[in-house]
Amino acid sequence: MKKKLTISGMHCASCAANVERSLKKINGVKSASVSLLTKKGFVESDEDISDDEIRKAVARTGYRLEKIEGE
Repeated sequence: MKKKLTISGMHCASCAANVERSLKKINGVKSASVSLLTKKGFVESDEDISDDEIRKAVARTGYRLEKIEGE
């Protein structure tokens, strides 16, 4: 399952790396990538991960998840 995220509040590459690291800590996540330039993130997992878990992972880093689009 893949999800596309829109994240606000990131200002530098370190911000994006922190969000990416936090997303990768969610159980079941195979891969996660975050782009500072586009303010987008992508999460891929074997199992269904709740939007709430993703929202919490982003919030832990101090940024805000604006939108989640899933497949």
